[in-house]
Amino acid sequence: MLSYQHGFHAGNRADVLKHAILHAVLPEIVKANPKLLYVETHSGRGRYDLEGPQARKGGEANDGILELLANAPPRPLVPWVDHVRERGHRDYPGSPALVQALLPDTARMVFFEKHPTEHAELVKAIGDDPRCQVKHADGYAGALKLAPRSGEQMVCFVDPSYETSRDIDALALWTPKALARWPKGIVILWLPLFRDGREAEFGEYLTTLGDCVVAGARWPVDPLEETALEGTAIVAYRIPKAARETSLSIAGALQSWWGD
Repeated sequence: MLSYQHGFHAGNRADVLKHAILHAVLPEIVKANPKLLYVETHSGRGRYDLEGPQARKGGEANDGILELLANAPPRPLVPWVDHVRERGHRDYPGSPALVQALLPDTARMVFFEKHPTEHAELVKAIGDDPRCQVKHADGYAGALKLAPRSGEQMVCFVDPSYETSRDIDALALWTPKALARWPKGIVILWLPLFRDGREAEFGEYLTTLGDCVVAGARWPVDPLEETALEGTAIVAYRIPKAARETSLSIAGALQSWWGD
């Protein structure tokens, strides 16, 4: 959806789980093969000001990264929280900035973003990094046109807005194509957990498509609160064993943190 801007949600609980897991998973992938083609289908603007007007409007970071920064975070989240702390509240790293900092010189990165304003900000955020390309195009179609070079490990991260049911339909069609397009590729999907459970059947379908790990956490929701979400999850295909275990540890720690 061209109306979606992630700045209103930056640093929220969904960001916490997906960014902490991404921060843990990527180094394990690099250990196995430092030559990567890393692709994002829905990149956003890359960096966010948690004290800016967008982030402050909804205050979603208050229960997310800001709560972790203000307290002693669970042990599995410490490396990622420290990474965010070093940058400060005004330079919160979205996934493009996160992977840009984590991946070695031997990696190539391609970031797709369709929203014109977000794309323009993403170009500024990435800067003159020769490892990176920023494309103003549909990420689903664009990603499937790409293929790793000889010796490269393919990694694709998919983080749509899920503003409408069409987002689930689109991802349901795209995921089997991607897994077939990259037979040895790693595909990582973010999945919101809705209060009405609309994602349940889709989530079960995703687990039938191949070897994957599902790492998710839920939080208590006030019945009177106007919010669609009650949790967040990552579905990751073909990630290393150590990365699977760390992902589950992060999700379990957050489940306890938010539950308390």
